[in-house]
Amino acid sequence: MPHRSHRRPRVAILYPGDRAMRDRADPRESRFVALFDALAAAGVMAEPAIYHDDFVEEVRSQLLSLDGVLVWHNPVESGRTRDMLDSMLREVAAQGVFVSTHPDTILRLGTKDVLVAVRDLPFGSDAWPVGSLADVREGVMARLANGPRVLKQHRGHSGIGVWRLEVIGSHGDRFRLRHAQRGSTEQTVDLDTLLRTLAPYFDEGGHMVDQAWQPRLAEGMVRAYLVRDRAAGFGHQAVNALYPAANGESAPVPGPRLYSDPDDARFQALRQRLEQEWLALLCASTGVAPAGLPLLWDADFLLGERHADEERYVLCEVNVSSVSPFPESAIAPLVQAVLQQCASR
Repeated sequence: MPHRSHRRPRVAILYPGDRAMRDRADPRESRFVALFDALAAAGVMAEPAIYHDDFVEEVRSQLLSLDGVLVWHNPVESGRTRDMLDSMLREVAAQGVFVSTHPDTILRLGTKDVLVAVRDLPFGSDAWPVGSLADVREGVMARLANGPRVLKQHRGHSGIGVWRLEVIGSHGDRFRLRHAQRGSTEQTVDLDTLLRTLAPYFDEGGHMVDQAWQPRLAEGMVRAYLVRDRAAGFGHQAVNALYPAANGESAPVPGPRLYSDPDDARFQALRQRLEQEWLALLCASTGVAPAGLPLLWDADFLLGERHADEERYVLCEVNVSSVSPFPESAIAPLVQAVLQQCASR
């Protein structure tokens, strides 16, 4: 076998699928065609690693023959968690295969717990862990006296398990409740109904995070796409999950996320803060080494209370499990990061 430094790097792009998809394993059928092409042009041999728990051993064997794997897999896919996948990825990483994003990094950076870890930082907000329904009855109810809250299951995607909660009237026993999942409508509920609705998020050791509602959400959300510690593009969504409804009307359907490159003039202040200060603070607060940041990830920011002439950005969530779609501008730096990661081995 040729020396590792004299052969082409070999990596996989892992994403969920069924047996028929794996048997075909055709990159042209995936949403990562542009990335496959860019890796090939850079001299990287990239192959699909279609994953399902039913053939986890087969995927493990595939990955152990490669230099690394880029993973796109949501926390829950078709009702299945990532538990089996994450266990397998830890095993192959221990054998020297680079994994992005490593499951341990996801737990530190890519769950809603990050909001508690950074609450005292310049981009943090009033956020608290909620470990049980008793915490809802006591802590959350007390904080609602100061305004609406958003309760988020600690690990999820697509707005699933994210709830806006607001007290109605002065008695504190009726609530407006709205799920961020697409197609949801606002409900008016009593405390017992609220607790029954939230109960499943505490099953099997689960928990939630309680974050103060950001009133400027109607001004949009900015998603910063990052390759390691550098901005690689932005996405702006004007109408997003939990967008408030006008009086007497239904809330508008979320609009598209519009992508731009890292030089977008609208977001240079955010980019400068991220690259020069905030990412270092984030790493220190979460215990993620800068060298251990994902090859591709993103952070969502809402607009907070403005201070003088300086815009304030508030972290809404960090996405590291399945960052897709992403701006075309992220492809070149991502390919370069893959090459550097392979060379470092």
